[in-house]
Amino acid sequence: MSRELLSMNRITKSFPGVNALNEVEFHLEPGEVHALLGENGAGKSTLIKVLGGIYHPDDGEISVNERKVKIEKVTDAQENGISIIHQEIVLVPYLSIAENIYLGREPLTRAGFVDMDKMIEYSTKYLEDFGLYLNPRTIIKDLTVAQQQMIEIIKAVSFEAKIIVMDEPTSSLTDKEVKALFQTIRRLKKQKVGIIYISHRMEELFEITDRITVMRDGEYIGTVQTQETTRDELVAMMVGRSVSNIYYREKGRKNEDKVLEVNHLSKKGVIEDISFNLNRGEILGFSGLVGAGRSELMRCLFGIDAFDEGEILLNGKQVEIERPNDAIEYGLAYVPESRKDQGLFLSKAVDYNISIKFLNRFIKWLRVDNKVEQQQVNYYINELKIKTPHAKQTVRNLSGGNQQKVLISRWLATKPDVLILDEPTRGVDIGAKFEIYSIMQKLVEEGVSIIMISSELPEIIHMSDRVVVMYKGRVGNVLEGNAIKQEQIMYYATGGGIR
Repeated sequence: MSRELLSMNRITKSFPGVNALNEVEFHLEPGEVHALLGENGAGKSTLIKVLGGIYHPDDGEISVNERKVKIEKVTDAQENGISIIHQEIVLVPYLSIAENIYLGREPLTRAGFVDMDKMIEYSTKYLEDFGLYLNPRTIIKDLTVAQQQMIEIIKAVSFEAKIIVMDEPTSSLTDKEVKALFQTIRRLKKQKVGIIYISHRMEELFEITDRITVMRDGEYIGTVQTQETTRDELVAMMVGRSVSNIYYREKGRKNEDKVLEVNHLSKKGVIEDISFNLNRGEILGFSGLVGAGRSELMRCLFGIDAFDEGEILLNGKQVEIERPNDAIEYGLAYVPESRKDQGLFLSKAVDYNISIKFLNRFIKWLRVDNKVEQQQVNYYINELKIKTPHAKQTVRNLSGGNQQKVLISRWLATKPDVLILDEPTRGVDIGAKFEIYSIMQKLVEEGVSIIMISSELPEIIHMSDRVVVMYKGRVGNVLEGNAIKQEQIMYYATGGGIR
């Protein structure tokens, strides 16, 4: 029997008013990919921060190669062969790829100067191993988000760590880049590197992991062999109940009442001759590969970016949308792809984030009617089941799923006819996904029309009444009924049928 690479025993950590970890267990074997699974707020991030030296545990022990170690700061973790790839990108934007990979440990010449040639040579080898044929002199800010994510992974691998933590590593990657990542993970397994893999994407866990440990509410629930469990069993462990049909979508009712019509919309170099319509009480899915132009189209539609040609009709009447306030007045609402960068005021409270778009309703004699405002805020907290101790809680301290529900609440409070959701469940756990899908179902039953952009094919297939597939800024096809299936979507998403 091989020696355990990592043992975390009875790890306990509390913050004022919160017991974040309660005697949590986690064990990692050499050459193993071990998933850490749980809803947002389950304690996964806290456990990893303990391992990485960011937090110091109140109780418990950590052993590396069956030797007890004290990890009280980040350098302690690195000295024990632990490397963590955090979900948020922390690269230096104005340095090159090579400089970022070797930041703080640059190879030197005999004269003591940075050996740029060696740094370029080593970086090129790592890039090629990942199937990235980029110039290592390229400045980080000039890369796409997906490429930056790959550089983060390469940087961690370059430390030659024996324990690598990957926190949602594929959230911004294309299918091709995910395959390259998995190839690298398999290569690391052969080198007896242990990998802790955190992801909400169940299909990834079944493809790449050996074991799965589930946490809930800061506690250890259990560890299972990946090939001996099922999705339903994992969900039940995560949420403490069975969620038999996560998508909770009732299809079949067809409404031909057109709420929105977009005709020949174009923006040079971004989108070309886009036409589609949205019916009342419908979920219209938008699918496509990274760079297809889906988010760019919605930014034009909502007045964030100007378009060059085309027209927008709402309820049969042409409208001019030159800025977001115009869109809001016409009954549009837009939940952007990145809730942290483009949507939420992270340092502000829940009530501020929910009410900011409709605060003018509560202003009387130049003063805000706080009582009425709080009634509205509490309504949305209860309606969307936002888990927060109170309305004054800082949004930064909520889980990802609850942050997303706060952002959705803000836009629902504007009473929209058309709700645009860009990647509504990215980075949220399966329980929060179920709740967001339930919210969407209730909205369409009330007559709200939804445009949903998603990179998750199961989500697109099960939640959409029709699907617009985009390819390089153009509409490849609009699918409905039995045509909404993976093979058809991928055919058009990769340029099939476009001349």
